[in-house]
Amino acid sequence: MSMGVNLNDSGGRGGHSTMSDINVTPMVDIMLVLLIIFMVTAPLMTQGVEVDLPKETAQPISTDTEPLVISVRADGKVFIEEKPVDLASLGDKVRGIREANPKLPVYVRGDKASDYGAVIKVMAALQRSGVDRIGLITEVPDTL
Repeated sequence: MSMGVNLNDSGGRGGHSTMSDINVTPMVDIMLVLLIIFMVTAPLMTQGVEVDLPKETAQPISTDTEPLVISVRADGKVFIEEKPVDLASLGDKVRGIREANPKLPVYVRGDKASDYGAVIKVMAALQRSGVDRIGLITEVPDTL
């Protein structure tokens, strides 16, 4: 009489069954780490054109919509938001942007070291493209 063990026999109640539950703890841990990484790096990812604005005391303008900002750097380069653009095509690009939203406010940020004529040329190109109201952006001085 040989005593053999049948490996295919589950043995009734004490047998092994497949686990049907999914362990979500590692996934939650990964998601929390990713959330923290994005929360820390998101403010660092804001980009813009470095412009040293003149400082003046004026009341801030409140608008309901996000304005279109045209920047003029000290070296005379022109940007629509953060994208460089040449002065010849500035009017066409702004006209195309404003076709979707004709009431979109347009502001010009001119570096205080930039040539006065460069800012005036940008404003003239904006007027030729149909912008009738142009705002100038300044910073509040440190001492009031």
